[in-house]
Amino acid sequence: MSILNAMYSGVSGLTAEGDALGVIGDNVSNTSTIGFKESRAVFENVLGGAIGDPNAVGAGVRMEKAQQIFAQGTLQTTGNATDLALSGDGFLVVAGNVDGTQGNFYTRDGQTTLNKDGTLVNQEGLDVQGYPSNGDGTFSSKLGNITVPTSALSPKPTTGINVTANLDSTSTTPTVPWDPTNPAATSNFSTSMKVYDSLGTAHSVDVYFRNEGGGNWSTHAIAQGSEVSGGTAGVNDEIATGTMSFNSSGALQTSTTGPAAVTFNGAGAQSLAFNFGSPISAGGTGLGGTTQFGSASNVSAQTQDGYASGNLTGVTVDGNGVVNGNYTNGQTIAVAQLAVAKFQSNDGLGKAGHNLWVATNDSGVATIGAAGTGGRAAVVSGSLEQSNVDIAGQFVDLIAHQRAFQANSKTITTADQMLQDVISMKQ
Repeated sequence: MSILNAMYSGVSGLTAEGDALGVIGDNVSNTSTIGFKESRAVFENVLGGAIGDPNAVGAGVRMEKAQQIFAQGTLQTTGNATDLALSGDGFLVVAGNVDGTQGNFYTRDGQTTLNKDGTLVNQEGLDVQGYPSNGDGTFSSKLGNITVPTSALSPKPTTGINVTANLDSTSTTPTVPWDPTNPAATSNFSTSMKVYDSLGTAHSVDVYFRNEGGGNWSTHAIAQGSEVSGGTAGVNDEIATGTMSFNSSGALQTSTTGPAAVTFNGAGAQSLAFNFGSPISAGGTGLGGTTQFGSASNVSAQTQDGYASGNLTGVTVDGNGVVNGNYTNGQTIAVAQLAVAKFQSNDGLGKAGHNLWVATNDSGVATIGAAGTGGRAAVVSGSLEQSNVDIAGQFVDLIAHQRAFQANSKTITTADQMLQDVISMKQ
């Protein structure tokens, strides 16, 4: 009987609209949930007859699914370095046990922190996954936990010294020969730098430049005798010598300063390599380091690659997801690079609660790679992605579904009245 069909259609409408209200309620309740993605109710009609029958009367409606909407949420700055927001497509990868299920999970919630072991974890204690550093500027291809060493950073002895300077072409050769016991009076210019031994102890090394005439200069590296194994207190220890020549344009033509073999007291033997520029004889321009122009001698830059031991002060994360440990000795050490997962279909991801998703057959297998590569999201440190729920839009949908619910209830009450009329005909 078509009147009964109308009643059942109305019931299906009440059920579907009630389910839709549940979706909206879930969205509204998660307005403040970090990384939350809203859902929308997808309705489909129910066939009341055979497929292909143009005269079949529908049997109502049902909510086919709650479709997840993975639109980008607003990024809010927090100032906390371990808060991680993703800008673009992808998910952070976390590993551990969630409600009895062990494995990898995926999230847009970047509220992470370092635990007592220095491992980066989320608020559920799951390990954030990434590619550990190989220690040479590259990263492992094997996915693993991101652990920042909390112990003191071991010292690194100096192996290389770089000096960028200009040597005054108008200077004259000193009247007396080079004398390491009186270097200032027997040279034209000098610079001093701090180097580190194998124990992380700092030592001063002075480099003296002497104009030998004709565009030729000699270099002399000196350490304090009291700091060098076998040296004499109060006596300069010359640890390296070399030569430089410049062409008529002031460019560095040749540089022959060899490495200095030195052993500081109590430390291991080390070799100090001096780099004064890119000489033309070696295929360089001769202008990328030390030059000889007609202006006052000066040092514009000098660096060395050693450092003392240091303690961890915190971490920073750059846009490529590289996690760096910052230490009291001024060093920033790359620890790992964050992994970001992409899916063929984000809509197919299964919800796991706790702001997590799991891969399903509908989502496809996760393709995991470094942040910012292969179309994967970039990482914004010190920020969090807010829920993408539009609260105003949800209230409008709430009103629409409420009215639809009321309309379906009218279908039932109208059908009921018609049945009452039919029954009353017998009386």
